[in-house]
This record gives sequence, C-alpha cells and structure tokens, in this order.
Amino acid sequence: MFFVVFAETGLLLGFFLPGDSLLFTAGLLCGTGIFHTSIDMLLLGLCISGITGNVAGYWFGKKIGGRLFMKNDSLIFKKKYVTMTSDFYKRHGGKTLILGRFLPIIRTFAPILAGVIKIDFKKFMLYNIVGCVAWVASLTLIGYFLGKEYPQVKDYLEYIILFLIVITSIPVVITYRKEQESSKSYKQ
Repeated sequence: MFFVVFAETGLLLGFFLPGDSLLFTAGLLCGTGIFHTSIDMLLLGLCISGITGNVAGYWFGKKIGGRLFMKNDSLIFKKKYVTMTSDFYKRHGGKTLILGRFLPIIRTFAPILAGVIKIDFKKFMLYNIVGCVAWVASLTLIGYFLGKEYPQVKDYLEYIILFLIVITSIPVVITYRKEQESSKSYKQ
C-alpha cells in the first residue's frame, strides 16, 4: 500500500495506480478493524510515502525530466499528460502540487515537472507536505470514519471503489477537454 502511494506520486509509471481509492479503502479497513493498525500510524506511513514519492519525482525531473518533452508517445507515456500538467502549472503555479494531489494524472507528473522547471526546493517541499497531508488525511479519514460508523459498508467495497474511480476521473476528463478546447482556440 505504501509503495503504491510512493509510486503514484513519484514514479513516471505510477499514473495509472489507484491512489485515491487506495487511501479511502485503507481508512475504511482501518475503521472496520480489518487492518490491525492505528489510524495515526496509517496516516503517518501514507504521508511519508506520498512526500518521499514526490521528492523522488522532483529529483527525477530535475536530473533527466527535460527529455520527457522530446519523448514520443508509447503505450504508457503520452505527451498530452506532460502538456496537461504543464498547463495546469501555468494556471495555478506552486498550488499545482496541492491541488494536483486530488487529480490522478496531475498527481504523478506535477512533482516531475516541478523538477524540470526547477522550482525552488524549499517551496516545493512546503507545497509537497501541505498537499500530501491534505490528500492523505481527507480521503483516509473519510474512509476511516465511514468504517467506524457503518462497519457493514465493507461488504460493498467493490462498488465504493468503482464509484471513487469514476468520481476522481471526472476532474481529469474536464481538465483534458478544457485543454483540448483551449489548444483549438490557440491554433485558430
């Protein structure tokens, strides 16, 4: 679980991993007692994984990320992901590292792009920590309190996860469509 959070937030191949639903599910399973750990330890481990994942992504971007802009599309990598994240950065600046935590594809590429454009590391870490704590705490605690209050909800976990995947994909689709429309307007 910790590796998935690390990989989704710091490794280029992690963009397809289910971070949001994993956080929620971990909280839910902790709340229902299936996970035999305290919520404090779960939150701490998830935050450490997310923060270090972003740091790994930042250093990757700083060292070799510039080549991403020249890379051709492949089965896993698409230039549009880098472009979408770059446009998001242009609009939101450093807040991208906070807001981007809640957007699946942006979450993976934001720290890498921060390294590519060489955002000041202290500023990066501030946004990284705030964004990670907000992301991990909100989704994990929602799951935790739901599991504490309604332990029988664990019987419907697959439906909940499907719902979460759909809900968390909506902002990505909207952002992608906006970028498509703005690029069409720009070309005209």
